[in-house]
Amino acid sequence: MIAVLAALAITAALAPAIITWLGRRGFYVLALAPFGGLVWVFANWPDEADGIRTESITWVPELQMNIDLRFDTLAAIMSVLVLGVGALVLCYCAEYFGETQRRVRGFSAQMVAFAGAMFGLVCSDNMLVLYIFWELTTVLSFLLVGFYAVRATSRRAATQALLVTTAGGLAMLVGVIMLGETAGTYSLSEIVANPPVGWSVTVAIVLILVGALSKSAIFPFHFWLPGAMAAPTPVSAYLHAAAMVKAGIFLVARLAPGFSDLVSWHVLVVGLGMATMLLGGFRSLREYDLKLVLAFGTVSQLGFLMVLVGIGDADVAMAALAMLVAHAFFKAALFMVVGVIDHSTGTRDLRKLARLGEKTPLLAVIATLAAASMAGIPLTLGFVGKETAFAEIWDTGALSDWQGPIVVIVLVVGSILTVAYSLRFIWGAFGRKRKAEPSPAVAKMHRPSLAFQVPALLLAVAGVASGPLSGLIGKRFEPYADTVTSYGSEELVHLALWHGFNLPLLLSAIAIVFGTALFALVRELGRLGFVKPALGNADRIYDAVLRGADTISINLTRNTQRGSLPLTQGIIIGTLVLLPTIVLFTGARNRLELNGFESPVQLVIGGIMIASAIAAAVLRNRLAAVIVVGVTGYSCGVLFALHGAPDLALTQFLVETLTLVIFVLVLRKLPAEAERRHATGFKPLRALLGLAFGAVLVLVGLFAAAARTTVPTASELPYAAYKYGNGSNAVNVLLVDIRAWDTLGEVSVLLVAATGVASMVFRHRRFGAAPRVADATRARTPRPDSEGVKQFGERTTWLRGSDFRDPRHRSMVLEATTRIIFPTMIVLSLYFFYAGHNAPGGGFAGGLTMGLALVLRYLAGGRYELGEALPIDAGRILGVGLGFSVGTAVASVLLGAPALSSATFEFTLPIFGDVKLVTAIFFDLGVYLIVVGLVLDVLRSLGARLDEDAPRRRREPQEAAS
Repeated sequence: MIAVLAALAITAALAPAIITWLGRRGFYVLALAPFGGLVWVFANWPDEADGIRTESITWVPELQMNIDLRFDTLAAIMSVLVLGVGALVLCYCAEYFGETQRRVRGFSAQMVAFAGAMFGLVCSDNMLVLYIFWELTTVLSFLLVGFYAVRATSRRAATQALLVTTAGGLAMLVGVIMLGETAGTYSLSEIVANPPVGWSVTVAIVLILVGALSKSAIFPFHFWLPGAMAAPTPVSAYLHAAAMVKAGIFLVARLAPGFSDLVSWHVLVVGLGMATMLLGGFRSLREYDLKLVLAFGTVSQLGFLMVLVGIGDADVAMAALAMLVAHAFFKAALFMVVGVIDHSTGTRDLRKLARLGEKTPLLAVIATLAAASMAGIPLTLGFVGKETAFAEIWDTGALSDWQGPIVVIVLVVGSILTVAYSLRFIWGAFGRKRKAEPSPAVAKMHRPSLAFQVPALLLAVAGVASGPLSGLIGKRFEPYADTVTSYGSEELVHLALWHGFNLPLLLSAIAIVFGTALFALVRELGRLGFVKPALGNADRIYDAVLRGADTISINLTRNTQRGSLPLTQGIIIGTLVLLPTIVLFTGARNRLELNGFESPVQLVIGGIMIASAIAAAVLRNRLAAVIVVGVTGYSCGVLFALHGAPDLALTQFLVETLTLVIFVLVLRKLPAEAERRHATGFKPLRALLGLAFGAVLVLVGLFAAAARTTVPTASELPYAAYKYGNGSNAVNVLLVDIRAWDTLGEVSVLLVAATGVASMVFRHRRFGAAPRVADATRARTPRPDSEGVKQFGERTTWLRGSDFRDPRHRSMVLEATTRIIFPTMIVLSLYFFYAGHNAPGGGFAGGLTMGLALVLRYLAGGRYELGEALPIDAGRILGVGLGFSVGTAVASVLLGAPALSSATFEFTLPIFGDVKLVTAIFFDLGVYLIVVGLVLDVLRSLGARLDEDAPRRRREPQEAAS
């Protein structure tokens, strides 16, 4: 299974290159990947004697996120549909697309990736991993449906499908977590085998069913599927006939053995399934677009399938699997037929098609065979599944005595509608329609190639040939049915083409006869005499819901974010004060322990911090306020050092220093003091809010410390860091190994922040290195020699960039000191980086030290000196750093360790002797480079760029005055 997933992933990555090289014929090459997977499925079909095949990859075991795959009968059946139909659809694409446009290259990759996501979904035994594949299909569906992005209808359809299925997926995620936490495991097979009980389980199942119903377009989520017909026909033939819409059916079938006895289950699955079957069948009789006829027919058939898999009876499950396979065969074939018609005639409107069957007899035969299976005509697999359903639902013990007959009657009515729209499709596409000659669209059509029709032909023939072979095929379905509760005889029902003259055969005959009569009636009355939608318009309801959400969000934003920074901050801080306080005092926490100061030094430092905080609030001078705020940070670092945390103290000092410099870079462009006319708000209220926020933080911290009743996990960290992370510095090992995922997220945020700052300052061109002395020399015109002043670059200076600064702003002492200290700081930076895994330091501290060295060069020598110190684009440094950090995750997996965990190399080198190398050092190198790139970007943006603009801003008022 993992090999199949890997093959599909690699093929998806190579797909654009293959299509670029081979053109549209490259789709045949891409089809080899799912076809090879199909061969693997048949070669490894689950056998009761050999047991069920399972594979697993350990990944975040603490969160139960192991990639557990399970290949049982249900997964095998779905895999045949996903891979088999997927291979044929890719072959169909080779003839469907007339030219290899750039978007077709991306389309090819998305189709193969979708096959991989669906295969992973049906084989996943871990519910969390299943949800990841579930959402991957949602995203890929959005991209595929929106293929024609220039069309407003395509964008709307893609967005609608994304919003509806994602909303259902979020509900499903909540249900998955509730069910997994209640059961104590996220293994789907274990939960179904030993289903937990309780109200939380019922709620969880309902939420999961919401996700399944939305994915399979069950009422009231049905409207997104017809809208998705804006997608290219191969997408409709694959996603909306054989794959994506079957995901919800699959999930219900997977959960049915354990939870089908819930009342809420029957109400949602069986009740909404029946309503969907009738609604979809009725709507299909009112459409003129052949694709929409099939779309609403698909909605109807999905409702039928949902009823069959949701009843929870073993014999009905056999009928469900037969219909599941039959539906994929006939509906994918019919969508392909519509694509051929549209491609050849330029229209899908059944009113503009007449005598098409005379022009393309093979296509007419294909459509007739597929429609016959859809209508449940004898000899087809559709007939076998439908007749078995009628027989087993009538007297199943899974439903009460009166529910079974009612469900059968509803299904018979739905089958009548199915026969009617099947005949309407064949008549609308290929009928003569009392015309003596073909319609203009048909007369001008070009004949489709045989290769264009073969994929649909194979699927249509499979749907008919499977009928006589249903007995053999049914034996492959029985292992799944055995897992479902049997309410009938002990012997499982066997699929067969003929069960004699009985009630199910009579019901099938009634469906065919009355369906034919209904088609004749519809043909005579047109669209049943309706002009407006008879049952309302789901699209309008969808639009109304979106407008309501927009209105609520606008009102909420208008009342909480009025453009006033003090108001916005007040609301945020007020929420942080009230919410934790209310939760704390309404909860069960009632124990509080207060520990006094351990030494007089702490008391002194605390007093300094309080005094600095008060000073920051009352000082009007901006620079003075920043300095006293820095004092609080340095004091906090001293407290860290006193408590034996040198790493934290070092980082705190470095961050505080760098922050102070950044503040100064910004404040130098602002007035020294804020003007009184800019003062807003009620200061006592602000003071009260600040005091309340500080008090809440202290209170929550005290309660949190008092809540500990066992030995803290931190006591085991030094041992775990050395044993598993191969480092003596527990803090650094935490950052680069134990919680490396958090660190990766944090450095990604740093990268985004650097990009945001630079984008706001530069506005136009984001990338580029800081200016160098050579740039200044070219840009300036030297003064004449007669002035008696040396030319630029000829004067003696400690730093090259200082030669271009205003002498009033130069400090020879600072320049000389920088010249001496800068190399030392670089060495210290490298030491912190290299030694940080076993001693205080690390990539973050080393990067900050390097950043401070750059700050020193900039302050001493100006913007040109910054370019001389590090003449590399900051964006490149950031990119390389992120590449190292992400690459470490991949490397760890390839070396057999969990992602972002430490893998160790031990080897011997001449002179150095035995060397132990831990992969975490490369992750730390990425952190180092990102921090350096961030500092360089900030200095380049807030320093060099603003320095460059300053002379221009001074000249503009002078020029205006003159």
